[in-house]
Amino acid sequence: MPLLRMEHYLVLSDDIDQTKDFYCDVLGMREGFRPQLEFPGYWLYVGDTPCIHIAEWQTYAVWTKEVGIPISTKAGGTGPVDHIAFNASGFDELRSRLKSRGIEVNENLLDDIGLRQLFIHDPNGVAIELNFRS
Repeated sequence: MPLLRMEHYLVLSDDIDQTKDFYCDVLGMREGFRPQLEFPGYWLYVGDTPCIHIAEWQTYAVWTKEVGIPISTKAGGTGPVDHIAFNASGFDELRSRLKSRGIEVNENLLDDIGLRQLFIHDPNGVAIELNFRS
C-alpha cells in the first residue's frame, strides 16, 4: 500500500490563537516546530507528530493563490469531512474539563466493545471524536 500514515489536517481559522488554545489547553496538544512560512499559523503536536496545522484564512488564501494551490471554499463545520477522531485517555477528567469550559459534549457508550466516545466541536466548527478504549 503506498500510504504509510495520516500526516496532518489543516484548520483554516479567522482566530488562530483561539484555535491553538482550544487544541492545547482543552485537548492537551502542544505547540511545536513550524517552519517559516508566508502566512501566520501553528503546528500542534500529539507526541512527536505534528497532526494539526492551523493557518489564518485570509493570508493563507493569498499565499495559495500565489503558489497555485487550490484552497477550499469557506464553509461552516467540516464540509464534506464529517469529523476528525483521536484516541484519548482519561475519559472522566476530559469530560469534566470540557463541560467546565462550556463546551457542548455528546457521549456514545459502546460497552459491548469497550469503547467510550465524546463528540465536540472546535472553535471553527470542526467536529472531533475522542475515543477511549477500556
